[in-house]
Amino acid sequence: MRRGSNGGGRGRGESTAEFGGGGRGGRGRGKYSNPCLTMHQPWASLLVYGIKRVEGRSWPAPLTGRLWIHAASKVPEPETIKAMENFYREIYAVDGVKDIKFPEHYPVSRLLGCVEVVGCVKCEELVCWEDVPESVRLEGQTDFCWLCENPQKLLIPFEMRGFQRVYNLEKRIHDAAVRGLITIQGPLPVKFPLPDPQDPFSLRPGSLALHFSSSKAPEVAKTPNVSAAIAGARAAATQFSREDQSAMSKSYQTNVTEKSEFGSAETSHAGTRTEGRRLPDSHNDTQGLQALNHNQHTTHKERDQNKRYPSEKTSRGSRSAPGASGKH
Repeated sequence: MRRGSNGGGRGRGESTAEFGGGGRGGRGRGKYSNPCLTMHQPWASLLVYGIKRVEGRSWPAPLTGRLWIHAASKVPEPETIKAMENFYREIYAVDGVKDIKFPEHYPVSRLLGCVEVVGCVKCEELVCWEDVPESVRLEGQTDFCWLCENPQKLLIPFEMRGFQRVYNLEKRIHDAAVRGLITIQGPLPVKFPLPDPQDPFSLRPGSLALHFSSSKAPEVAKTPNVSAAIAGARAAATQFSREDQSAMSKSYQTNVTEKSEFGSAETSHAGTRTEGRRLPDSHNDTQGLQALNHNQHTTHKERDQNKRYPSEKTSRGSRSAPGASGKH
């Protein structure tokens, strides 16, 4: 049931939407020419170095074949790197592997390399899959598990901007990147067996439950060290979600406050002319908003003074003095 190193006939550059329901995550496209996924560090480098063999997501893989890996711009905390490296030390130790060479650096905002996505299964399938090493089964911690083989890294990572979900690399970046790839040998490379050897796309969610029901294995027994490592890895994964939620909350509160202030200014000065005065370009233009409020306050004050003490020209029917309100 094991496939050869060439991926069982899959074209290395071929990527087809098989698991994602019509290319979910690909901006509505069912196929990708040079698909890429942006990931936070240290997970991005761990995948390209062949240490991480399962990419966990809350949504199924929308493709099979080569997937380029790009590191996001956020710098990981040292505690996050330490927790993830400890996680992999512990789960590899279950299979007797103790010599793991971790990356020396975890660069950000860089295209790092690529892997081959050979399938996608549900977490509950992976953790009971007896045909893969126990360390792979312990990697199953999310709803959907993208199964990755053949890691390759760039000799010189390319600086570039990433996007959400799966997207296509620009052709000029792709053409340059393919010339700088080197094959990586991970600590314990895995060739994921196909449920149906005649179908190269048979590793899809639900396939293991259907084909391997008679050979279902119990979940891996976890030692205290492994359980602690898993807990640490889960905590590490929340670093960026906490930061994202905090940033979103701060942005929302700022937006609501500024909208409220801007709305109050408009309400309190309703009916005042604004011709010839520059409105703030955005709600963040606080100085412009303050200047507008000051001008409107001055306008009201001058108008009241003109009503109480009309000038000689005004009393004779001449044009109002500058700053006084007129008709709208």
